[in-house]
Amino acid sequence: MATEVIKKDGRKEPFDPEKIKSSITAAANLTDLSEERKNEVVEQVATAAIQMAEGREEISTSELKQKILSDLDGIEPTISEVWKKHEEEKSKGTEETTEGTGEAAEGAEKAPEGDEKTPEDGKTPETPETPEV
Repeated sequence: MATEVIKKDGRKEPFDPEKIKSSITAAANLTDLSEERKNEVVEQVATAAIQMAEGREEISTSELKQKILSDLDGIEPTISEVWKKHEEEKSKGTEETTEGTGEAAEGAEKAPEGDEKTPEDGKTPETPETPEV
């Protein structure tokens, strides 16, 4: 089994099969599926992803994510869609202004003045736990 996972930024971390299960579980918990169905899907998809890592020294998180989403698309698309939607929302959150410059981060579109969407209480809305591999 892979001993290391290569993160998106190039860092290496010890491979932890439980992170795979918890990532799939986090996405599954955002659906209306029964607990029994969620558990079935988590076990089936996590097992397949972990088996893919067997016999390798290291594996990238992008490979694992691709495998997981591909399997979810075929087994339980509702979980896959929740995962993808959450990632989309998360990536929008990274489009913040560059510290100290007042300019939008590279590739990000700046919202027109006065078009910021802040809740009336001024607090930033909480987002669900990010499914990460």
